[in-house]
Amino acid sequence: MDWRSLPSLATLRAFEAAARHQNLSQAARELNVTHAAISQHVRRLEEELGEPLLLRQGRGMALTDAGRLLAESLGNGFATIADGVDQIRQRGQDRAVQISVTPAFASHWLMPRIGSFWAEYPEVTININPSMDLVDLRRDGVDLAVRYGDGNWPGVETELLTDGEFVVVAHPDLVRGRQVSSLSDLVDLPWVMESHMMERRRIVEEEGIDLDLVSLTTMQTSGLVMSAVTAGLGVSVQPKSLIEAQIKAGTVVSLHRFMQTELGYYIVTRPGALTQNAATFRNWLRRKGSEAMAG
Repeated sequence: MDWRSLPSLATLRAFEAAARHQNLSQAARELNVTHAAISQHVRRLEEELGEPLLLRQGRGMALTDAGRLLAESLGNGFATIADGVDQIRQRGQDRAVQISVTPAFASHWLMPRIGSFWAEYPEVTININPSMDLVDLRRDGVDLAVRYGDGNWPGVETELLTDGEFVVVAHPDLVRGRQVSSLSDLVDLPWVMESHMMERRRIVEEEGIDLDLVSLTTMQTSGLVMSAVTAGLGVSVQPKSLIEAQIKAGTVVSLHRFMQTELGYYIVTRPGALTQNAATFRNWLRRKGSEAMAG
């Protein structure tokens, strides 16, 4: 198709609206332009095609035979385009929601709750991708991410999902018979922490412990750290939102709690509208996050 041989899309749209309404003023209101602009487009199109298309009839307009033929073709063509666009949009709305979360959040917060989402929204497919890697939401096709930090990241929209309460935990046997009134009562015990979570080192040191003076082992993942803690190999500091289930189950005990208001898990999305399915999942996350913080 040689697009150069066709009149401009703006001209064709103006004529199609004028032909459908058979009134230039109504066409102008529909397209949010002036009456004069519609009239100019129609006149330019008639000149380009060498045929009269609309004739004035009373207060309205009447189509010539050529105008009726062109209006019918344009109406069918624009309807086909609109149908194709709607189908693509619907595919986007119905497609699986791509979620990027950290492995720790997936294991300790999301998976214990996700069953309620599947029960409530069986028609929504969620692809959960646990990863510590930074993601580009647009480039990587991610609808929604959950990341830990202060939420101050450029180019994205963020909202707090969990609060910044931290808990120092250990296996009950490691601290059995020990009186713990402050973190200084734990300096003689081994500590385990994730190597990439050094902001936790800062908040522990703000509570009065110099981690350079304790026996500290760093590990790559939260899963390894918590395996070491539940095996009685050390003390660790973890977000309350990730550890509360283990505390309730008695596999670890809470030794100390403190709040860091600027830190927490955040819902991260691209600016602009989400698909319907992604918005459904985000609303569910908000609800579960509110329940967790209230509890």
